[in-house]
Amino acid sequence: MAEMPVYVYASALALAAAIPLLWRAVSAGESSVAALVRENLGDRRAPMTDVREAELTRSARERLVGPLLAGFGRAAHRVLPSGIAEALERRLAVAGMIGRWPVERVLSVKLMLAVGGFLVGLLYLLGNSGPVGVLVGLATPAVAFHLPDLLLQRRGKERQDLIRRKLPDTLDEITISVEAGLGFEAAMAEAGKSGNGPLAEEMIRTLQDIQIGMSRSEALSDLVRRTDVPDLRHFVLAVRQAEQYGVPIAKVLRIQAQEMRGRRRQRAEERAMKMPVKILIPTVFFILPALFIVILGPAVIRLADSLGG
Repeated sequence: MAEMPVYVYASALALAAAIPLLWRAVSAGESSVAALVRENLGDRRAPMTDVREAELTRSARERLVGPLLAGFGRAAHRVLPSGIAEALERRLAVAGMIGRWPVERVLSVKLMLAVGGFLVGLLYLLGNSGPVGVLVGLATPAVAFHLPDLLLQRRGKERQDLIRRKLPDTLDEITISVEAGLGFEAAMAEAGKSGNGPLAEEMIRTLQDIQIGMSRSEALSDLVRRTDVPDLRHFVLAVRQAEQYGVPIAKVLRIQAQEMRGRRRQRAEERAMKMPVKILIPTVFFILPALFIVILGPAVIRLADSLGG
């Protein structure tokens, strides 16, 4: 048997050494970066961290996929109309995802879904050239492009519902704190610390905006834009009018809390009134037929046997 050339052994050795290195690069997470930061903060006498080493400690997903999505999103931001980006930014803010999902990243995901939907529709169109194939080929990229918008809209509605349900109790807490002697901002801070959910998070963010130099009116206006809840908009408008005309804030808060509780009770009664109508359809089409079969089935069988005999 002829001996293998030397370069074959060298190639096999290089491939065997590259596999664990590739696995290490792909599976490396954020723990190495966090360990490096702790090490630098723990020993101030240590030399400065090399930028190249700090960059190489990041995972392959952070070094490759993240910048690729960011670049693709910036290109999409330039190509698409500005209204699409603004509407997407509003949906992200209402859904509470504006900090975790930048607009450019969502735009890149939408365009990639549209391209994938176009390829799927094209493959389906090549196999089915009829009207149905044309319809599927045109509808698939459109549906794929708007799929993130539907998900964000659903999450935003759930978040708005949570804020709407939590608002009367939070206003009661703020009212009690203000009547006990705290200022309005301090009462908001206490309500944000003791509460949980999106309303408490938004109140804490509003206070942070005020602390960095934004006026109370501007911070409350940003709160309304981020949440887009009508009840919260009425509350902010009442607070701004009280501040403008010198009305005692405690009185305004008490009135607003009573109105919010009344609106919450009205919405609960409205949902209760809608329940019989919603139950009617499954009762008529699913429950009653099965009930008739169970009750009248044996009688029909006995009647058929007697007539046949």
